[in-house]
Amino acid sequence: MTALGGDPLALRLSERVARMVSDLRLGLPVVLTGAEGPAMVYPVETLSPERFAERGDDCQLVVTSRRAEALRHRPHEGEVALLPVPPGARLEWIQALADPSHGMPPSGALPQASQRAPDMLHRAAVRLVKAAELLPAALVATGPDVIATALRHDLCILPAADALTQLQLPRDPRPISNARVPMLAARNGRLHVFRAPDGGAEHYVVEVGQPDRTRPVLVRLHSACFTGDVLGSLKCDCGPQLQAALAAMEAEGAGILLYLNQEGRGIGLANKMRAYSLQDQGLDTVEANHRLGFEDDERDFRTGAALLRQMGIGQVRLMTNNPAKIARLADEGIVVAERVPLKIGRGPDNTRYLDTKARKSGHLLA
Repeated sequence: MTALGGDPLALRLSERVARMVSDLRLGLPVVLTGAEGPAMVYPVETLSPERFAERGDDCQLVVTSRRAEALRHRPHEGEVALLPVPPGARLEWIQALADPSHGMPPSGALPQASQRAPDMLHRAAVRLVKAAELLPAALVATGPDVIATALRHDLCILPAADALTQLQLPRDPRPISNARVPMLAARNGRLHVFRAPDGGAEHYVVEVGQPDRTRPVLVRLHSACFTGDVLGSLKCDCGPQLQAALAAMEAEGAGILLYLNQEGRGIGLANKMRAYSLQDQGLDTVEANHRLGFEDDERDFRTGAALLRQMGIGQVRLMTNNPAKIARLADEGIVVAERVPLKIGRGPDNTRYLDTKARKSGHLLA
């Protein structure tokens, strides 16, 4: 596919957005343009005091509606909320508004919701920092010199509508390599590595045996869980589910395990540890995500459907307790011929976690 204007060296939209996401992780600002003009977007989590000092006085803090509610604002109908930033505000105060680990600012220090309604630019700003796996909060600064400043410092500039469009597209990973990998749970295994064209996270497919593509294939969609899969954490059931799924495929002689790199229900490992800290204070897993400003589940299972299509699989017997996975695959044209329950790994350290998944997220664990 040729880049913009037929120039093979011109950046594609996906590459521009990927560069923005990378810059935000580094703490660099980016510029979004919208109906009301351009704005400099600063990532609250990675913003340095030196760059914060250059922001100008016309600023708004953009947080998700979930985070705004946690800050005792009335429920918001939209995806994001705007909080005004006083001219003399300190970076520590702004970061405390975005990060629960800083503690709740005193009631008198909490800003009132802005009278200005959020627009597409503000939604794009939050989506970008989410894509960077940062806290979902951004400082948005406007002014007459935004574009000139961006050009002078070689900052990324993009229309907010284009950024939103790209971020909402499904990922379509491409196969990179594969090789035989005998495993403790399944000796006849092969690992396939897939990579998204935009340079995002790699995803993996573990193929056990030689599944018959003409019949429904035993499949597990497994989202990465470093703490459970690698460390053997007892706070979740992910590790036991991973091993049980592979063992079931070995016993049956064939199967496909999709290992999707969307840690912590799609919020990343750092934010997952923030959620764990909140759980230690008494919140359940859903409440902790909301306190951070995330939804219950930020994962995108369209990637799993894309991997199945790449593997030539259109019918599955899905090993899951999560009805949402079945619905998402069906939406993507994958036929779920059977749900195969995977109830394993319950213990004293994760009972509340599993009960919350059943009560609030609809998992079939009874």
